Amino acid sequence: MMTMTPPLRKLALTAHVTSSVGWLGSVAAFLALAIAGLTCQEAPTVRAAYLAMDLITWLVIVPLSLASLLTGVVQSLGTPWGLLRHYWVVFKLLLTVVATGVLLLHTRPIHYVASVAAETALSGGDLRQVRIQLVADAAAALVTLLVATALSVYKPRGVTRYGRREQRAALVL
Repeated sequence: MMTMTPPLRKLALTAHVTSSVGWLGSVAAFLALAIAGLTCQEAPTVRAAYLAMDLITWLVIVPLSLASLLTGVVQSLGTPWGLLRHYWVVFKLLLTVVATGVLLLHTRPIHYVASVAAETALSGGDLRQVRIQLVADAAAALVTLLVATALSVYKPRGVTRYGRREQRAALVL
């Protein structure tokens, strides 16, 4: 394991926190737009909400999710926490990988609803199931990102088997 110098560690931590908080905030904005698109009765507002959701997905949420994943891995590999030593880091990594994967899978329905909204005025019943799904997905993503944030703050105890082996090996040296 290569430990980063303090200035590099702070730079990596800043990049990770910034991308993670940005991801969380952009998902919250997406959720607000999804709720507005589902509940608003004014066609221009509905159209604008779904067009904005498509843009925010590709220009903000996807890049920030990938940046958060990459900076988190870099951060863990260059600090004593390690990538596989502590359960909270492993769980946060799994949450981030799954959330990013699910996000990439759900870009199609987002783009589909935005394309329909761009061409026609959506009424209350049009694509209702997909529109409800967009709200539910965004809410689930927000909860997932809040759990990942809580893990980073609280850092629950628990060392993995790999972490225990490393600790024992360090004692022997």
